[in-house]
Amino acid sequence: MTLELFSALVAFAFATSITPGPNNLMLLASGMNFGLVRTVPHLSGIVIGFPTMVFLVGVGLMQIFDAIPYSYTILRTVSAVYLCYLAWRIATAVPKQTSNGSDAAEDAGRPFSFLQAASFQWVNPKSWTMALTAVSVYAPPLQPALSSLVVALVFAAIALPAMLAWTLIGQQLRRFLSDPRRQRAFNITCATLLVLSLVPMLAGAA
Repeated sequence: MTLELFSALVAFAFATSITPGPNNLMLLASGMNFGLVRTVPHLSGIVIGFPTMVFLVGVGLMQIFDAIPYSYTILRTVSAVYLCYLAWRIATAVPKQTSNGSDAAEDAGRPFSFLQAASFQWVNPKSWTMALTAVSVYAPPLQPALSSLVVALVFAAIALPAMLAWTLIGQQLRRFLSDPRRQRAFNITCATLLVLSLVPMLAGAA
C-alpha cells in the first residue's frame, strides 16, 4: 500500500467513523442514559467487531453473498427490523430518578453488551457500506489478507477516539437532561434519527 493510498484510507476512516450513523447515535444515547463506564462494553464491541467484519469481507466473505443474490434482500430486511427495534429501545430507555432528582442506581433498560455491539455490525447498513467501500478501494487485491488487515487496523485505531467522543458527549448531556421529560425527548430524537438512517438503504433497494 502506497503512502498516498494509506493517507486516503486514514481520511476515509476518520470521516466515516466520526459522522453520525447507527453506531454513533446509539453510543450517544447510551452515554446519556448509562454513562461512560457502563457503555464501555458497547464501545469495545464496535471497535473490535467492525474491523473484524472489514477483515472478513476483505479475505473473501463477500463471495458467499455474491453467490446468493437474494441474501442482500434478507440482509436489508433484517437490518431494517432490528434497527427499528433498537430505536424503540432507545426511545423507552429513560433513567429512573430518586426523589431528590439524582439518578437512581438502576436504569430502565440495559446498555449493549460486547457481543451485542459486535454482532450488530453485521446488520448495520452503514457498517456494510463502509466495509465494502474500504475493501474495494483501499485494499490492493494482490495481497488481500495483508491489505485487509491493514484496513481493519486503521479503522480500529480511528474508531476508538471517534466513538469515545460520541459517548462522552452523551455523558455530558446527562448533566443537562436531568428532567425526565427532557431525557425522553432526547431519546425519542435519537430513536427517530436512527430510523431515518435507514432511508439511504431503503432508497437504494427501490
